[in-house]
Formats: sequence, C-alpha cells, structure tokens
Amino acid sequence: MSFSVSWHPKAAKYVENLPKETATRILEQFDKAAIDPFKYLEHFEGDYYKLRIGDYRALIDIDFQNKIIKIRVFDKRGRIY
Repeated sequence: MSFSVSWHPKAAKYVENLPKETATRILEQFDKAAIDPFKYLEHFEGDYYKLRIGDYRALIDIDFQNKIIKIRVFDKRGRIY
C-alpha cells in the first residue's frame, strides 16, 4: 500500500529553505507516511488531510486511484490554519 509523494512547488521551496537537520527530519516523516499514510495522517477539512511534524504542518490531498500523496501547503502551524 505504498504511495508516492508529490510536492507543490511553494511547499517544496519552503522545505528547501529550512535548516538541513529540520528538512531531513521532515522528509523522513514523509517517507514513513508514504508507506502507511493513515498511520500518520489525520483528516482535516473536506478532502484534505494534515500531517504534524513538530511545529510544522502539511495540508495534503490524496489521490487514491493513483496512490499519490499531494503536499499542497507546508508551513509553521501558526500560519497554516
């Protein structure tokens, strides 16, 4: 039940600009979520899911048919909601 991960360009750029240790931790968490998404993802609003990683949040759209986790927004938790 492994999914692939697709990043929105703004979300990818945000992670690229973070300190290397933080970015590595975030990417490792997305690798875990790709293997078993519903162990880590929580339902948010409508068709979106959220992933919590420390002080950061990701809003995610899931394409069940093609098994793709689409990361739409990634930012600090205070700015994402």
